[in-house]
Amino acid sequence: MIARERPARTLDGQDHKILRALQTNARLSNAELAEQVGMSTTACWNRTRQLEADGYIDGYVALVNQKKLGYADIVILEVTLDRHEDDALARFGEALAALPEVLEAYLVSGEYDYWIKVAVDGTAGYERFLREKLYRIAGIRHSRSMFALRCMKDVPSMQV
Repeated sequence: MIARERPARTLDGQDHKILRALQTNARLSNAELAEQVGMSTTACWNRTRQLEADGYIDGYVALVNQKKLGYADIVILEVTLDRHEDDALARFGEALAALPEVLEAYLVSGEYDYWIKVAVDGTAGYERFLREKLYRIAGIRHSRSMFALRCMKDVPSMQV
């Protein structure tokens, strides 16, 4: 018999209120969350735990200030690989994941194979990243980069 993924339950208005409140401030106590969404603390606790169990909440994180850490500049990289076999893609993906400067990396369709968001300390920091890290990963055929001039929108996940 084939194992089937359990169908996702339909979220209601209360679920959406909980998710929105946690996206704004994940450090809310259960009592504060319950008050914000208009529920009892027990019902709110149970709903939140169910949202976690159902996979609607992947986790909770602290958003750190990259500028304070010395990585004020964002570079968008587009990379094409020499080979496209599964093992080459897997190796490249694992190498990217190990680089702390890489904030996001996507295997994409189109002219390039990867879209990568990197945090660096200016052009000198970017040059160091390229020479000491990125270009040491085997299999890169071509890359193109763009420095972000200004961030117009930055949210950790889609707002519900």
